[in-house]
Amino acid sequence: MHLKKPLWSAALKETREPSSEAEPQPQQPSSSMATAVDELVNSLNKQRLYREVTLALRTSLRDARAEFSFLRLRGLRSLLNFLRSVAQSDSTINLFCQTQSLPDLQVVPVLFQNSLKEGEEEQNVESLSHVFGVEPMRITSPSTDAEIALALRVLEGCCLLHRESTVFAHQYKAIQVLMRILSTRGVLEKSACLDALISIMLDSSPNQLDFEACNGIEEVTVVIRDKQVDENLRLKCGEFMLLLIGHLNGRERAPMPSIHEDVRRLLGEKSASLIWAASQFGSTVDPEQRLMALQIQARRVLESLDLY
Repeated sequence: MHLKKPLWSAALKETREPSSEAEPQPQQPSSSMATAVDELVNSLNKQRLYREVTLALRTSLRDARAEFSFLRLRGLRSLLNFLRSVAQSDSTINLFCQTQSLPDLQVVPVLFQNSLKEGEEEQNVESLSHVFGVEPMRITSPSTDAEIALALRVLEGCCLLHRESTVFAHQYKAIQVLMRILSTRGVLEKSACLDALISIMLDSSPNQLDFEACNGIEEVTVVIRDKQVDENLRLKCGEFMLLLIGHLNGRERAPMPSIHEDVRRLLGEKSASLIWAASQFGSTVDPEQRLMALQIQARRVLESLDLY
């Protein structure tokens, strides 16, 4: 979504700047006229921006619902570019949040109904009605690795920009779906899955409880302890543990009270203590330095594990 400056904006702006040859006007009428023009321009801009946002969503979601994977992939790319554009200003973020109250424009349900939909079991053909019937049988191509990874990135963006999207994700059992991806898919999908898990669990007690019920900590520690796994994926798991524990630390009645004991049991006393201490890096640091500190601490966690 790339907005161009409307042609009428400049024309209306000129009405607020009288030419030097024009006769001087009284101050009060000129000031009131400029205010009226400003209000008109702002109103027209808001209406136009809303139309642009809804049009971009409708177009992308239409492809994201398609039966063929290459069309869904195109729709997901458009959605991801759309979310990146939306995140640039508070006004567009507010508009996006408003659109998510409309069922036809909600992004998260489309993701779980299509790209992140679990593979259907082979259908037992007990009837040939679909062969002799008038309506053709609908065939949907399975999701590719790239499509699943991109859908997870879109899910992450939606939950970070619109907190109610975590509620939609919970309704579609997002934690169970993502844990299945983490245990069965490739490195590309697993890396995107860890980022999506963090985004849907932030300030969402139901999703955190689901994560605990699915033994999520144990699943992540299995990956982080496996030296045969790609090192970048192991580092991503270390970052996930640091972010999750850092988010839960200091909260009253945390949904996962046994997380520290679980980490100590699964990774050992030394690694658990290192994760707890490293997760305390403050939010006062600027984002770039905080990201660098997170990566350094995640590598130290891996090194503490590799010593045993």
